[in-house]
Formats: sequence, structure tokens, C-alpha cells
Amino acid sequence: MYIPEHFRIKSEQALHKILQTHPLGALVMMTPNGLDANHIPFEFDPVKNLLTGHVARANPVWQQCGKGMDVLVIFRSEESYISPNWYPSKHEFHRQVPTWNYEVVHVHGHMTVQDTEKFVRGVVGRLTRKHEAIEAKPWKMGDSTPEFIDGMLKAIVGIEITITRMEGKAKLSQNREDRDRLNASDVLARQGDLELANAMRNAKPIQQP
Repeated sequence: MYIPEHFRIKSEQALHKILQTHPLGALVMMTPNGLDANHIPFEFDPVKNLLTGHVARANPVWQQCGKGMDVLVIFRSEESYISPNWYPSKHEFHRQVPTWNYEVVHVHGHMTVQDTEKFVRGVVGRLTRKHEAIEAKPWKMGDSTPEFIDGMLKAIVGIEITITRMEGKAKLSQNREDRDRLNASDVLARQGDLELANAMRNAKPIQQP
């Protein structure tokens, strides 16, 4: 990924936060038929440096994966089009162009298949507990019959990715004047894009010469 240094996410904590708050990753790998991508919710373990998830048994991705195969997983946070009209300096100098702001993390690692009932039950249980936590009455596997859950678990296969490195890019108008960056973030906030607006407000601007 091309990352100008002023857009590079250098904080490990910031990288981890994107994985934890935006867990749907695009798993990219080379297959006999060329590049393939699958969109999978992952569980991230920062202590073990692991991503875990599951795919449908009918999905050939798990059969195309050799043990320890190199893969890339892309996690994208908030993103938005940025109009030059949102920059006060545009109305003075007319030297601004449209752009797109976003935050993204690329995770590189080695993927292995974990085709055991214990593994997939654990992954499903942990993902369910995490994402059902906001519900007034969280759903749990015990709400269904054991026979139904057992059948569903047999229809999926676990995957585990040992992370070798990760890199992140936060393009948040750090290369613009403070007034431009802050006004653009105010426009986004009024449009309801609060997460990206806050990220832009908190972005460290480039020190101008």
C-alpha cells in the first residue's frame, strides 16, 4: 500500500482499534484461479497476534489454502468524499480539488485451516458474545436447540491467521491548513459522519515550513 509518511498510522493502539471496531475484513489470497477476496468478520487477539474467523464449508477458499499460506486482510474504517467547497481557502485562492478521506489497515499473515468443532464453536461463541452485547436481550447459541447449532457448526470451517505485520493509512486532510481540515470535519459532522469527523479533528497536521 502506498503510504505518504504524513498519512502513516504509527500507533499500534490506533491500528488495533480499527481492527476491533471494524472487524469485517476483506481476505485476499492467491488461488489456482487467480486472486480472490472474501469478506469475513474476524476476531482479533492482540496478545497472540492472531485473527480468527470462519467461512462456509461450501466456500472453496479453505480448500485452496495451503498450510501457512500468505494472505492479506484489509480492514476499512470510515470514509467519505471531501469537496473542495468545504475548504475556506478554496474560496480565496481556488487551488483545491476533490479528494477522499479514509482510514484503512492492511494485515499480512499466514493462514491455516482449523476444521474442528471445538475451534469453530469457540469462534462463533466469542463473536456472538461481542456483537450481541449491545442488544437488550443478547442472542446466544443456547437459544436454539443443540441439534440445530450442531448442524450449523458442521456447515462452517474455521480459519486462523498468524499476523506477520500490519500497516495503516489515515488520510484525514493533515496536509491542509487547519481551517480547511476543521471546517471539512464540521461539514461531515453535520452530515452525520461523526466518526470520520472526529478523526479529522484529532489528526496531527503536517508542520508547514
